[in-house]
Order: sequence, then structure tokens, then C-alpha cells
Amino acid sequence: MQYHSLGRTGVKVSQLCFGTMSFGGDADEATSAQMFNRTRDAGINFYDTADAYSMGRSEEILGRLIADCRDDVVLT
Repeated sequence: MQYHSLGRTGVKVSQLCFGTMSFGGDADEATSAQMFNRTRDAGINFYDTADAYSMGRSEEILGRLIADCRDDVVLT
């Protein structure tokens, strides 16, 4: 995976950003976890989320999934 600097922050984000719109909707929590783990294995550390995704369930699920790696991911 290639990474890019996020402005002058010193933070590096993956070239790809993974959208979590399906978390809690089309993808139940177990499927969301599988997708998240696959993206992390691929080197993705940049995730898009919004409180409108699945009426906030997406953010709840993602919050649980990043509990052990919060300092390693960037949320937008």
C-alpha cells in the first residue's frame, strides 16, 4: 500500500480510503468485521464514515472494530 502525508500533520494515510456505508446495513457486524480486517491486512488505515450511514450503526460498529488500533487509523 502506498501512503500520503496528510498535510503537514506528519500523519500518513493509505492511498485508498475505505467507505463504511454498508456497516450495520447491508453488512451485519460480523461481515463488517471481516471487511475491516481484510482492509487492515491490505494496509488501509483511512476510513470514511458518517452518522447518516445506517442511522449511526456504521460508526458504532467501526468504533468497536478500531478499539485495538485507534492510534493507527484515520477517520473522515
